[in-house]
Amino acid sequence: MRTDPLFQPVMSEVRSTRTVSLSFNDETLEVPAGISVAAALLMSGIHRFRATPVSESPRAPYCMMGVCFECLVEIDGAPNRQSCLIEVADGMRIRSQEGARDLIFQPVSVQAVEVQS
Repeated sequence: MRTDPLFQPVMSEVRSTRTVSLSFNDETLEVPAGISVAAALLMSGIHRFRATPVSESPRAPYCMMGVCFECLVEIDGAPNRQSCLIEVADGMRIRSQEGARDLIFQPVSVQAVEVQS
């Protein structure tokens, strides 16, 4: 759901006038470059970033510093991304995260390390 944005950039704090184009749930957005995904979505009037796994209640950023995990979204196909910690990039594809997501584990090769005394 998109409504009039409550969040707007403070012009004296905007680093540049450059913008990037990204999409949220297939809707194209033009946002200032150099800001977090969470800030960009809030400035674009997005109030619902994800739904909880059990009750499906709507969630959006709370702390904006990576502590609360309320801002989780899917970015370029990767789930469980903290949108407050990731800078926007041109062409980024963002989707709201609906319900529980599987964790993606990547196998790590373990090599023996020789201990020197």
